[in-house]
Amino acid sequence: MYEAHFGLKTAPFSLAPDTEKFVSLQGHQECFDLLVYALSTGEGFIKVIGDVGTGKTILCRKLLRYLQNPSAEDSHSKSLSFQALYIPNPLLSPIGLLRALAHELDISLNDESASDMLLEQISAAMLKVARQQKSVVVIIDEAQALPEETLEALRLLTNLETENRKLVQVVLFAQPELDVILDQYKFRQLKQRITFNHYLNPLSMQSVEHYIEHRLIKAGYGGHKLFLKHATKKLFQYSKGVPRLINVLAHKAMLAAYSRGHSNITGSDVHLAWRDNQAEKNKPKSAKLWWVLVPSLLLSTSLLLAWLQWQQGLLL
Repeated sequence: MYEAHFGLKTAPFSLAPDTEKFVSLQGHQECFDLLVYALSTGEGFIKVIGDVGTGKTILCRKLLRYLQNPSAEDSHSKSLSFQALYIPNPLLSPIGLLRALAHELDISLNDESASDMLLEQISAAMLKVARQQKSVVVIIDEAQALPEETLEALRLLTNLETENRKLVQVVLFAQPELDVILDQYKFRQLKQRITFNHYLNPLSMQSVEHYIEHRLIKAGYGGHKLFLKHATKKLFQYSKGVPRLINVLAHKAMLAAYSRGHSNITGSDVHLAWRDNQAEKNKPKSAKLWWVLVPSLLLSTSLLLAWLQWQQGLLL
């Protein structure tokens, strides 16, 4: 809508995890570098923890892209080769997890496949991958939602190994709730296998400014400073440095500036965006409740009238 007005080729603050718009901020780049190094060692679990909206999903997608073609991302990784098994939906039973992994490994399945048979087939497929000098990497997004019995099945899966190497590595992207789960005594073995950890923190004021400028450049912007200093400060204040909220507020602020014919985004535009966002957060609850209640009331009224008519018929 406002792209042509500001001289952009694409929307700069889309919520889609577009790896082309990945910003090499200190914390995110450190996390990616750690993931690459950890996978090169071929050992254990890797855990990335971040609160909602801090950039886990785009890091997950960037890692998947790297695993598909390491040399395109890192000229020093030409000798590395991986096969990524991506599990986007963690709400799986242990047998469901095995079936998902088997599907990713192109193993033919039938509805009666038992867990022992599946594990044997998965082990054989992973050995085949290892003979091709590849490393199998299981990547699980939103891992805090994994059922506890599935977490244990995941640990047992990492027992698969040859004499000199593990057959599988696991990368868990999760919210802080996963740490609470892993602190339980029954998960002490799994916790010991987590060899690398990284925690994603909200962005600093300086990083927010860099983030905005980078996203604008990637969207094709090449003009004067679009977000004025006060606007950037407001974005930092209202978003608390959370990238997803920065995207939402920056997009709405650009809409506000466009609607008023401004060529810059001011602090007032960001404040309007924040007010609109607060209104949206509060509105759906009452709106949804109203649309749930109205049909229910109409149905109840219809049933009551029908019952009264039936009663009158009995009296007659």
